[in-house]
Amino acid sequence: MKGTKLLVISVFSTAFLSFSPVDKKLIIVDAGHGGNDMGANRYGIYEKDIVLNIGKEIQKFNNSQDQYEVILTRDNDTYSQLSDRTTLINKLNPEMVISLHVNSSPKPESTEQGAELYTQNTEGSKKLADRISKKFNTLKIEEKNLHILRESKAPTVLMELGYINNTKDREYLTSEKGQKEIAQKFSEIFREY
Repeated sequence: MKGTKLLVISVFSTAFLSFSPVDKKLIIVDAGHGGNDMGANRYGIYEKDIVLNIGKEIQKFNNSQDQYEVILTRDNDTYSQLSDRTTLINKLNPEMVISLHVNSSPKPESTEQGAELYTQNTEGSKKLADRISKKFNTLKIEEKNLHILRESKAPTVLMELGYINNTKDREYLTSEKGQKEIAQKFSEIFREY
């Protein structure tokens, strides 16, 4: 009899909780480029693939918590216009937007290495960039007039994760270990925000 009561309470609790609204905050991760827009590339390695893989890893890393939901602007190798991305962002009204990119320089092998952050001219964007910078030890934070920064109403940053033409950066960004570490750092930023 005792076991039956526990089973009934357990089933009721599960059913009740599954229909209860969960007030999750939305976080959008924009994996830059996609489709015919390859972005930066070296030796058959494309920016569009690196940032998509990292975006998916960030989303996967955050599936098991109930504070926020990570939404990707693309979850496959397709291209959407920048205006379509910012329309989606503004419609969803997220807490923050992280646009992921990979840098490149004209040199075959760049001596420049590391992440860079670009912000909107808003306190929210600058505060978000500051938090990210502390986790990633970025080279610089700079305000920039880019479409996604200019048109997104939510606090938005564009992050160049490293240089595709720097061997050390490229190997890190394409490795499973590197992608998981990046996702972990973003998880910590989201929780602390």
